[in-house]
Amino acid sequence: MPTLLLLRHGETHWNRERRFQGHGDSPLTLVGLRQAEAYGHLLLDLVGRGDGWQVVASPAPRCLQTAAILCEIAGLPFSQVQTDERLREISVGTWTGRLKSEIDPALLSGKGTQSWVFRCPGGETHAQIVARLSSWLSERATGERLIVVGHGLTGRVLRGLYAKETPDSALAGDSPQDAVFRLSGGAVERLPTGVGLAP
Repeated sequence: MPTLLLLRHGETHWNRERRFQGHGDSPLTLVGLRQAEAYGHLLLDLVGRGDGWQVVASPAPRCLQTAAILCEIAGLPFSQVQTDERLREISVGTWTGRLKSEIDPALLSGKGTQSWVFRCPGGETHAQIVARLSSWLSERATGERLIVVGHGLTGRVLRGLYAKETPDSALAGDSPQDAVFRLSGGAVERLPTGVGLAP
């Protein structure tokens, strides 16, 4: 199996404003910048100068901004960061950019595979997310070592696929912006950075 160090992009302005982001994008806040720096320091401790490690990211600008900062601190070459469309966050369709407060609370219900996030008008389904992440994971070579800069929901799904969890169990996990998940040998370990959302 590959070894993955999986992390979510730092806090963005839309995260702070509680806007649906999905395939939309907004830049990192000052807190998000500090979180990206903290990722870099933790990765420097975990992988040294990165010999044998490759950084791969969702092509979303918030992920590339996070990757650029952590690479600079960890001494990893940003010019060699690879992107893959399959690592993008779930599409929330016509809700992209809208405030959560603008949506009828009755529509924001359900858990696991029955969650509202898979029922956004024009958005993606759970099956679609699983298909693209399974495709990406199946291409990873045994012994491959990757630092993956991704998103909240897709990160939960990817962790679940790696550890062979049930979909509902995987989706019940959290989506921190202050921790790196080490995926190794079929197990998942959370490694906190110590930088949360406090301003």
